[in-house]
Amino acid sequence: MINDELLTAAVRNNAEWCRSMCRAHGLTGGAFGPRAWTSPHRTPLYYPDAVTLTGDAVAEDVLGGIDLTASGASVKDAYARLDLTAEGFRPLFDARWIHRSAGPSGLPDTAGHRPVRTPEALAAWALAWSDGDAEEAALFRPALLDDPTVTVVGGYAPDGRILGGAVLSTAAGVTGVSNLFTADGTDPAAVWAAALAAADPALPVVGYESGDDLTAALAAGFGELGPLRVWLAA
Repeated sequence: MINDELLTAAVRNNAEWCRSMCRAHGLTGGAFGPRAWTSPHRTPLYYPDAVTLTGDAVAEDVLGGIDLTASGASVKDAYARLDLTAEGFRPLFDARWIHRSAGPSGLPDTAGHRPVRTPEALAAWALAWSDGDAEEAALFRPALLDDPTVTVVGGYAPDGRILGGAVLSTAAGVTGVSNLFTADGTDPAAVWAAALAAADPALPVVGYESGDDLTAALAAGFGELGPLRVWLAA
């Protein structure tokens, strides 16, 4: 894939992951239009109510399909081209789409990755992800374990301690990496290696990061594809 195709795939993959998370929470999963994915119901914590799918999407493509009557509406402007200030939104954060070519990572999996397969293991993983915040940990529901496109990966020490983890989601011909975290002072490089070791080597790997997390991803062999912006209703 060339970079334009990878960016399109990364955006679609992320929107599909947002839909998977909605379904895990008992929501319909929203709707895909020609230029945006939108959810008519407020989405789970940290997840957008809409994602633009093309660079020519306009405000009406995202705002027409979401609930603007309740607080907390958000939009993932996947190409960082919208201006939603006139509609009462403010920029929440900016990030960069990233990609890594298909093939073995070549990185040592010192974190000892393995898939999370049971509700009990998922609960422990989610608590580590949330740094012990039970309310945030409740975001990851057991229904995710039944989704064939989703793999929750944990990095584990020999004594069973969780060193980090990530979510892998397969869609649009790529594997998306999201929710990557470290725990117990683990080097982010070890968790990136564990996540990549669990990914299908036949598919490119994509995602988005910012700040120090972007630096760690680039050090793990990722390249940048372009900007994104998340908007939040003021």
